[in-house]
This record gives sequence, structure tokens and C-alpha cells, in this order.
Amino acid sequence: MAFLMSCIMSFIISVFNVGFVSNIVSIWLQAWSFAFIVAFPTILVVSPLVHKLVSVVLVDEN
Repeated sequence: MAFLMSCIMSFIISVFNVGFVSNIVSIWLQAWSFAFIVAFPTILVVSPLVHKLVSVVLVDEN
């Protein structure tokens, strides 16, 4: 999840900020590496919290 989300978001934000310039791949890969370094540990921390919140909000009717 962190891999795909950081890939997609970093590409969209890079194109939004600088447009389709000649070195967009280089700019995007640099942004993607930073985004993934932030996204992966964030998902590791946030995912268990989200699961707990969902289990509190949604009650199993079985």
C-alpha cells in the first residue's frame, strides 16, 4: 500500500508543481524515494490504530 500510494501521489504532485519538464522522471524518482521513506513507517503505525477504530465503530451483527 505504501509503495503504490507514494508512487502515485509523488508523481501527481511532481507534475502539478513543475509540469511535464524534460527531467520529470528524475524529479519524480527523488520525490518518490522521500515519500516512500515517510509512507512505509506511517502505515506501520497508523494501520493498527485504524483497525481498532473500525472495530469500535462497526459492530459485527453475527
